[in-house]
Amino acid sequence: MSMPLLEMREISKGFPGVQALKNVNFSLSKGEIVCLLGENGAGKSTLMKVLTGVYPEYEGTVSLNGETIRFRNTRDAFEKGVSIVFQEFNLCPNLSAMENLFLGNENRSLPGFISYGATRKKAVEAFRKLRMEIDPDALVKDLGVAQQQMIEIAKALSHDTKILVMDEPTAVLTELEAKNLFDLMRELKAQGMAIVFISHKLNEVLAITDRVVCLRDGENSGEACTREIGENDLVSMMVGREIDRFYSKRAGQASSEVVLDVRNLTGRPMTRNVSFKLHKGEIVGLAGLIGAGRTELARLLIGAEKVTDGEIWLHGEKVSITHPKHAVARKIAYVSEDRKKYGLVLPMTVRENTTLAVHSRVSNWAGFISGSKERTLTKDFIERLRIKVPHAEEVVNNLSGGNQQKVVLAKWLAIAPDVLILDEPTRGIDVGAKAEVHRIIADLADSGVAILVISSELPEILHVSDRVLVMHEGRMTADIPRSEANEETIMRAAVA
Repeated sequence: MSMPLLEMREISKGFPGVQALKNVNFSLSKGEIVCLLGENGAGKSTLMKVLTGVYPEYEGTVSLNGETIRFRNTRDAFEKGVSIVFQEFNLCPNLSAMENLFLGNENRSLPGFISYGATRKKAVEAFRKLRMEIDPDALVKDLGVAQQQMIEIAKALSHDTKILVMDEPTAVLTELEAKNLFDLMRELKAQGMAIVFISHKLNEVLAITDRVVCLRDGENSGEACTREIGENDLVSMMVGREIDRFYSKRAGQASSEVVLDVRNLTGRPMTRNVSFKLHKGEIVGLAGLIGAGRTELARLLIGAEKVTDGEIWLHGEKVSITHPKHAVARKIAYVSEDRKKYGLVLPMTVRENTTLAVHSRVSNWAGFISGSKERTLTKDFIERLRIKVPHAEEVVNNLSGGNQQKVVLAKWLAIAPDVLILDEPTRGIDVGAKAEVHRIIADLADSGVAILVISSELPEILHVSDRVLVMHEGRMTADIPRSEANEETIMRAAVA
């Protein structure tokens, strides 16, 4: 065999109180797509941050084309052909798409002067290569998350890239957008580029990669050629056991009691004449392509966007919800698709985040927050939701994605909601954490909570839902009973 393009040997990396990597080995050949697999907290991102210079201090050796290297920072790695697309976007929201694309690598006509003509032309070419329509002059803050993801990928490919690391690149993409990305990855592979693909979507791992290297608790736990294994093998490598079913079975059934009745709801920016009902103890899936208006509908329901027409009825009473605090007062909770931006205060502790929405409940007679009440409430949710955390005073930013998502759930479950809206509740979390979230959803429905689940993953929608609603271009196009719901019927309504 020829010498690997990349070889990482006996890599160890520790942080105060945590050994993130323990003698990890990883290799990558030219023209190969390798999946780096593992649960949240397994060490995948840490290993790639070692590779790309984010963590220049570590034990072990990294070799590129047989030469031992140690990148000082990400720019050093980028200049030597190693690029990474992080799971968390690294864009400047007040700059345009093309300015972000060439940030730090500007096209100059004269020293000190940027050529915007050349920048625009190269940006158009880069976006066309990704099969994505993006206005080069559009501000990033005005673009959708899928478009922002494509800018990150285009930015990583804007140099002479030899190794491309992609951390959860399809988490915010539709099925069609993911397919286009895979086509591009195959083209890049054919051109000799080596790609590290990190994903929790096991069907994607099997579809696009040549080899899988798995980490568990910061150590190597398995390696295999993708064509020789299946999803159960991947799960076993990740968690050390088989998960026969990722999705919890319901113990109970929905009641005939209508909790939420939405009638001809219309609002900014695009929701039009949407009507549906949610029953007590019912899980309703909301499907549709990105841009269909699912999140916009959720934001109308909680008062984060202005309703221009239509009615919302709660427990048989017409209600006016013009601000999220009105929704909270009415026991309507919303878990945003972007937990780090809208769901958590990352520098704060698990205790502080859990009690954010219920300060009145944990305050004493004088109106001051009671630390003991906060700790009691937080301890209850840590145990109930099985949040893996050393103590309630742990800073949320230090938790894995799955445990961060559980803290968001804890915050909203603390208000004892009658209606719970979950927007992409398992995005970016591993199969074990996903199974836990699905268990929580099923338990909540069995306890009588009416739940609306928004998800871009059709298998998730089909397995957790009692009924499936479908949106297209701001309108509700289908209300499908569980017995009739399948990927074909949902996709037909999603493009209608």
